[in-house]
Amino acid sequence: MKPTLRAVAVLSVLSCLTALPAAAQLAGEPFIHDPATITASDGKYYTYGTGTGSLVSDDGWTWHAGAERPGRGLAPDVIKIGDRFYVAYAAGGGGMNGGHAGAIKLMWTKSLDPKSPEYEFHEVGDVATSDGVEATDAIDPAFLYADGRLWLSYGTYYGYIQLVELDPKTGQRIAGNQPVAVAIDMEATAMMYRDGWYYLLGTHGTCCDGPNSSYNIRVGRSRSVQGPYLDNMGIPLLRGGGKLVANGRGRQYGPGHFDLIELGDGVEKFSMHYEADLDRSGRSVLAIAPLLWKDGWPVEGENIKAGTFEIESERSGFALQIATDFVRMDFDRRRSFMAAPTERVGPIPNQTLEQDSAAWPAGRIDVDLGDYMIRPHQQWTVTPVPEAGGVMGTPYYKIVLAGTDRTLTAAANSKVEVTPIFTGAPEQLWRIDQLTDGSYRIMPKSAPGATGPVALMAVGASTPALVRFDLKSDAGRWLFRTP
Repeated sequence: MKPTLRAVAVLSVLSCLTALPAAAQLAGEPFIHDPATITASDGKYYTYGTGTGSLVSDDGWTWHAGAERPGRGLAPDVIKIGDRFYVAYAAGGGGMNGGHAGAIKLMWTKSLDPKSPEYEFHEVGDVATSDGVEATDAIDPAFLYADGRLWLSYGTYYGYIQLVELDPKTGQRIAGNQPVAVAIDMEATAMMYRDGWYYLLGTHGTCCDGPNSSYNIRVGRSRSVQGPYLDNMGIPLLRGGGKLVANGRGRQYGPGHFDLIELGDGVEKFSMHYEADLDRSGRSVLAIAPLLWKDGWPVEGENIKAGTFEIESERSGFALQIATDFVRMDFDRRRSFMAAPTERVGPIPNQTLEQDSAAWPAGRIDVDLGDYMIRPHQQWTVTPVPEAGGVMGTPYYKIVLAGTDRTLTAAANSKVEVTPIFTGAPEQLWRIDQLTDGSYRIMPKSAPGATGPVALMAVGASTPALVRFDLKSDAGRWLFRTP
């Protein structure tokens, strides 16, 4: 399975970008409920939501209201198979109008761009229904395409989560296929396939009440697409089990409607909505977060927050630093091992920026790697850059030596250096993506002379360079550690 990929924000939001988790602070107007899988079409990203809600983005960071989706309805999902985009949505159900009778409807188009000549929705018809009496509710559809077979999960807290098989060539329900119950006590499901395991994710908790909502995303897995699905403690999802994937944090909470975003080279993310973003009037908003894998289980990662860090190479354990002469701290080395045990002890202050920088060159300075010794030339302040745009769920960042304007900059000949000031040039804007193992990949928006995407790589134990990222190597994996 390989799912597809989700004006400036109000000034009050932009002003707090440096203090809030970047994952929840998409720019523009990311207002939506029940977002579908983020899908690329004609050079843009699209997601549909309940009712007439839809969003479109050029880069996955800044989102605006999109075209109205035909059919309206509830909680749609989208998947591309071949040259078709299938769109499933619920008509009725979910307790709307006091009942649980509903239908999952399906249609297809060859483009999601309303300006495209191939933008035309074709109705397939109902692929699942509920009569309001049986213990299920035809709402919240989600696709899974794996090993050439197309599946659709659906359901809510009213009874069972059900699974049916569809024909990937037509989108129609395979004749004679009967729904299989795979979980209870959840809604807004999604499915993934990875390393021989099928994963069923669903939302627990309460929704639709803004800051009083308790939505959270949980998961179980099975070797068979039809179950049984168990969580990490062996509790079946048919008995209410589920390992936590994502919960609320900070001032954004009530995460629901998980959908996978695979970006390649070890970068996976997922979209969701927060029931309440307290920095945006408690409204339901689109959010995108890194997805990590730990012991075979998916778990929410974390985008880099504004702060000061040691940037450590996972290859060597050395720290990113400017290439400058080492400045010793004044210290009698004999005191380390010859002082009397009863001699009074006290803290030694860190080396100051003034002490370390006295001999720094005034212009450009090369960057290298070295043993981390808590020195100012090894301390980097990372900050999102308002209005500079971003990429799928993350803003572009500037990286400067702490306490200075000296800026990490991509240079010619695959080199990286520090320049005296931040100008906002593309070679000073950095993309920082968390990889599935929890480390980070660092890429410049642009690098002089580069013919394709490049990343910061430790070429040798002490030489950083901007070359093509290699997922199989630790050379391009970095850790951001608090000094």
